[in-house]
Amino acid sequence: MKKLIEAVIIVEGKSDVAFLESFIDAEFVITNGSSVPRETISYLQELSKTKTLIVLTDPDGPGTRIRHILDQHIDNLQHAFVNKKDAVKNGKVGVAESTKDCILESLKNTIATKTINQGRLTTSHLIDLGLVGNPWAKGRREFISNYFHLGFNNGKQLLFRLNNLNISITQIKTALNQYE
Repeated sequence: MKKLIEAVIIVEGKSDVAFLESFIDAEFVITNGSSVPRETISYLQELSKTKTLIVLTDPDGPGTRIRHILDQHIDNLQHAFVNKKDAVKNGKVGVAESTKDCILESLKNTIATKTINQGRLTTSHLIDLGLVGNPWAKGRREFISNYFHLGFNNGKQLLFRLNNLNISITQIKTALNQYE
């Protein structure tokens, strides 16, 4: 039985839709690459007035570019992130190369990228936690990003997303205890 998702899922291409339709019942919109046609943006702007929109793009450069373009033009987007290590098959990286379980997990953990920061974390906190400003920070950031389903992040993006989700220093320290 297919999982019903009462939202519009935005993906990059037809292969993503073909894969997702095998286990998800939802409406899909294809961006057709990282340039995102103006007509598609206009259509999504109208849809966003009445429906929830979830962006589910590949965990690579073009997927990130699509997210940024859509965020610039559309309010109230939700983002679902698939970890890159879980989305590689036969040398290709993408949503269609992921697994059903990884996709469903990412759809359960969507985040908004245009909300008012709720948390009170600062860059100093991230430095103290070893998430920025040292040689091993990238690995620690990757672990925290995966742990909280935030997608790939540099330090600035991680701070923004942690604050949007109101994740506390205590929660981060608890997660990092599992890393070490």
